[in-house]
Amino acid sequence: MAIDVNAAERALEQMTVPQLKQRYAKVYGEETRTHHKVLLIKRILWRMQALREGDLSERARQRARELANDADLRRSPPRAPASGGPTPRANGESVVRIALPAGDDARLPAPGSVLRRQYKGRAVFVRVLPKGFEYEGEVFRSLSAIAAKVTGSHWNGFRFFGLHEPGNTEGKA
Repeated sequence: MAIDVNAAERALEQMTVPQLKQRYAKVYGEETRTHHKVLLIKRILWRMQALREGDLSERARQRARELANDADLRRSPPRAPASGGPTPRANGESVVRIALPAGDDARLPAPGSVLRRQYKGRAVFVRVLPKGFEYEGEVFRSLSAIAAKVTGSHWNGFRFFGLHEPGNTEGKA
């Protein structure tokens, strides 16, 4: 039997945060540390539906695991690079930071340099031009435009390619 989500939501919205925390403990079998009312309501509603109508299928769980393993997630901020040596990454790769002569922007290497970035298992190569950047035979005005094309979402181009510190590059090919 399906749950009336709208009615359940209205009932939960009338509850106080301590009451929601009690309800959370009842449906999950464990306490929560959050005091965020909206989050509690959403989590309780989801759990009530899952208990009533069935949880995620094994196929959906497997796909979620695949997506999580493929994501570029960071648990802590990056450490300062060592003195010119390789910088180890969580995935076992190492990145060599090379100081190159600066162009118009101190963060950019000299024209002709190639920036390399590993993203979701594939290497991204960008050639620095005197006025712009070349990626896969196409010329872009900014690194942000290339990062957006590669990822499908907005990125700061300097951060995406590890150029947020003057004179550092993610590597040269």
